[in-house]
Amino acid sequence: MKVAVIGCTHAGTAAIVNTAKLYPEAQITVYERNDNISFLSCGIALYVGGVVKDPDGLFYSSPDQLAEMGVTTKMKHEVVSVDTDGKKLTARNLDTGETLEDTFDKLIVTTGSWPIIPKLDGIDLDNILLSKNYNHSNTIIEKSKHAKHITVVGAGYIGVELVEAFQQNGKKVTLVDSVDRILNKYLDPEFSDKVEESFRQKGIELALGQTVKSFEGEHGQVKRVITDKGTIETDMVILCIGFRPNTELLKGQVEMLKNGAIVVDSYMQTSKKDVFAAGDSCAVRYNPTGKAMYIPLATNAVRMGTLVARNLAKPTTEYMGTQGTSGLKIYSHHIASTGLTELTAKEEELDFDTVTIKEHYRPEFMPTSEEVTLKVVFDKKDRRILGAQLISGADLTQSVNTLSVCIQNKMTIDQLAFVDFFFQPHYNKPWNFLNTAGLEALPKLVKDPVQV
Repeated sequence: MKVAVIGCTHAGTAAIVNTAKLYPEAQITVYERNDNISFLSCGIALYVGGVVKDPDGLFYSSPDQLAEMGVTTKMKHEVVSVDTDGKKLTARNLDTGETLEDTFDKLIVTTGSWPIIPKLDGIDLDNILLSKNYNHSNTIIEKSKHAKHITVVGAGYIGVELVEAFQQNGKKVTLVDSVDRILNKYLDPEFSDKVEESFRQKGIELALGQTVKSFEGEHGQVKRVITDKGTIETDMVILCIGFRPNTELLKGQVEMLKNGAIVVDSYMQTSKKDVFAAGDSCAVRYNPTGKAMYIPLATNAVRMGTLVARNLAKPTTEYMGTQGTSGLKIYSHHIASTGLTELTAKEEELDFDTVTIKEHYRPEFMPTSEEVTLKVVFDKKDRRILGAQLISGADLTQSVNTLSVCIQNKMTIDQLAFVDFFFQPHYNKPWNFLNTAGLEALPKLVKDPVQV
């Protein structure tokens, strides 16, 4: 079996390693246009902030490691065309300019995503940077040494993590976003408000509800960010607006969402036989709604890549879908979310309800007992859990993984009330706070008159 892999991303690495293990006789060739593979991009803020000193730890594979498994890795080779019907591809060596053709029995497309770059005046000025790969992280670190005021555009996970890192490095920081609050896709206001307050206390300027219109510079370097509400003087800009799937190669050949995300079935196969896809180049099945959605997360990527390998020869292991579960630590806040927020449930026009609890996560007689805020979104009709958010000064984020499993297994808020959790004063109360959320959401029962 001759296998070609385009892109050695999170999903690509998982697919390659598992394919090599499951099919030792397979001839596997990997085409990667960068000069490195398997960089953990979600570690960029930790690297920039100095928490991670050695960036080598942010790579979880290498061409040498793949070679030991019998895999041929062609670095700095960009695939320029694919014929899925004829099962052939053309690649260009980025060092020499030479092109080569190759054939395949199975094609794995793990081309990942790329940051959204708006078409604005001044976008090509120096010191306007992206945050995606290893080279980006090194550029950010080097250029930020000479910057006094850094502006981050985009208040998603990557943006807010970089804001914290820059502030802790002693920089003046401004965070810009066109919506009126940060992390709006992941958290409802009662959660994002707490992070915003921490930012303000640290002297971070929040330019929210402002749309960037252009950039101005001097001597080729950015000096001002122009928004619809004013001007921000700055030395450096990081664009964290979002990502688009890298799928131009297969455009018109396989089914895609409107944004170009490849649609795959439960076995990671595209609409074209023997062509598989995984990771940030794909749509995923979002369990809270049952719809195909674009949710680029490393966790989704490694699962999907592993499933590609298991299903390469024949359909074997089905994809279970995703809840889009994620976690974040900003200053003293431990935050996690899964599934739908109240805002996204409204956007989906669902008939839902919510329950929010605030309590100490373990007995107050313990030396410390931080408060936890938990919000659970559930369907009014069948009472199925649809989503949850948590914030605390203690690291209780794994509880959201538990709620992710609840959503995946279609559990109800009523069942959550009586799930069996252990009790130990170091860790929780006799009623775990997850139970408490379920108990508070229980419907009131009408008592029957006592029969004498």
